Amino acid sequence: MPEQKASAKEAIRAIHRSRRAELGSAQREAAGAGIAAHGLEWAAEISGGIPGTFAVYLGVGAEPPTLPLITALHTAGHKVLLPVCEPDRILSWVYWTPGGRFVRSRYAPIQEPAGEKHGTGIMAGTTAVLLPATAVDRSGNRIGQGGGYYDKFLAALEEARLALPLAAVLYRDELLPAGTIPVEPFDRAVAAVLTPAGLVQLR
Repeated sequence: MPEQKASAKEAIRAIHRSRRAELGSAQREAAGAGIAAHGLEWAAEISGGIPGTFAVYLGVGAEPPTLPLITALHTAGHKVLLPVCEPDRILSWVYWTPGGRFVRSRYAPIQEPAGEKHGTGIMAGTTAVLLPATAVDRSGNRIGQGGGYYDKFLAALEEARLALPLAAVLYRDELLPAGTIPVEPFDRAVAAVLTPAGLVQLR
């Protein structure tokens, strides 16, 4: 059964990765603008209109672009944390500022910010987390990129009893019907998804 669930999730991941690869630069640019606009509205709502701190990630390649959102959050006065991959699938976090240097990760095919690293404890002062996904269903079940970093990170938040608002960033057609995504013991549901068309509350 676990192998069947993993296989089913990988099939869904492959479908959406293929669709992402077909998007043109104009479509990605428009998606980035929509994600930034709606993400900034959500940030203002959950922070009560005062500056907060948001853990985001840098979308690369065919992923939904998040740099416009990261920039918009900073311009609005919020602090932004970006992840750095460490051994044993652990994430540490670095504060982002415009013009900050990015380096190639030693452990994952992504760009990461250079700077002082912070552990999971930094999340105690964080307003919300925007995390990557390749698909989410309306039950809140999420398929990530397959590396397992965010699975461990979400489990660490749960262990620390940090009940932060979680929103996965997706293209619009990657929000699937409820119950579509198989659930494994290590999976943690998200309460919302952020797409170029707007934020959708799931739970």
